[in-house]
Amino acid sequence: MRIRIRHETRYRYDGPVDYAAQVVRLTPRDHEGQRVLSWRVADGSGRMLSGFEDGYGNRSHLVTLARRHEESSIVVTGEVETADTSGVVAGAIDPLPSLYFLRRTEATTPDAAIEALARAQEGVADPVERLHRLMLDVRARVAYEIGSTSVATSAAEALARGRGVCQDHAHVLIASSRLLGFPARYVSGYLWDGSLTGPAEASHAWAEVRIPGLGWVGLDAANGVSPTASYVRIATGLDYADAAPVRGIRRGGAGETLAVSVEVQQVQAQQ
Repeated sequence: MRIRIRHETRYRYDGPVDYAAQVVRLTPRDHEGQRVLSWRVADGSGRMLSGFEDGYGNRSHLVTLARRHEESSIVVTGEVETADTSGVVAGAIDPLPSLYFLRRTEATTPDAAIEALARAQEGVADPVERLHRLMLDVRARVAYEIGSTSVATSAAEALARGRGVCQDHAHVLIASSRLLGFPARYVSGYLWDGSLTGPAEASHAWAEVRIPGLGWVGLDAANGVSPTASYVRIATGLDYADAAPVRGIRRGGAGETLAVSVEVQQVQAQQ
């Protein structure tokens, strides 16, 4: 499948900002089942941003504005060719040992409810079946509801509320998978939802779990499936904070308004 993406992030400030710096993690990388055909990350003027590789192997870019301004934007465009690998991620850049992804973070620290959710699957011997059942349990326990949580909501809070978005589904699944001894990580990306009937957003998030004999396997609890050719994998980390599309600091301005526009389309390959 060939997927075309356009992602624009625009900030408007209540007053002049003297300085702003942002790290942008919005660039896919090649691995089995995913090949980047073209990709461009630029600021509002069209200037290409300087890139680097972070500690997780994510292709990242840095944008800085060291002048007074009241708005700024980041525009990402590109095309990716994908294939269905049944969720198995092979050939990706993995600079960290898999055991690193057993670490807990503030967003993925389990409580008694998450522990009970995980332990309910301990009687299932096959790890693939166990994790897929866990994924479906997370989906059943956390209803998809836009606006019910924020980027600061933890896995424990989302499970207690019984509602959330893809970020929350990923955090709950990661926290419970780690309790069962499986390294698990957060994945940000895009989803062309033309082939899905469940809840989805163009910007999407899911989990990857390290399964013996298979390696890293994607599990999307929001839709109850392993990623297919409709998914474009962008960045990974211990939780959302490590793979956030844009994070930064600024000096000045009392407040800001953020507008994000994402277009994901399937396109026909050129003959």
